[in-house]
Amino acid sequence: MSWWEILLIIAAALFVAAVIGVSLYRKSKGKTSCGCDCANCAGCSACKNRKVK
Repeated sequence: MSWWEILLIIAAALFVAAVIGVSLYRKSKGKTSCGCDCANCAGCSACKNRKVK
């Protein structure tokens, strides 16, 4: 395995960790994963139970 393959694996692992981290951060703030910009989306189940402020 060459150095650029190892670097690519590390970059991919960091990307996955960042996606998981952002998802956990948004969840801790009470936001949904879809961003709740789906007021016109009939298929969105994430915003149906959310109270409108």
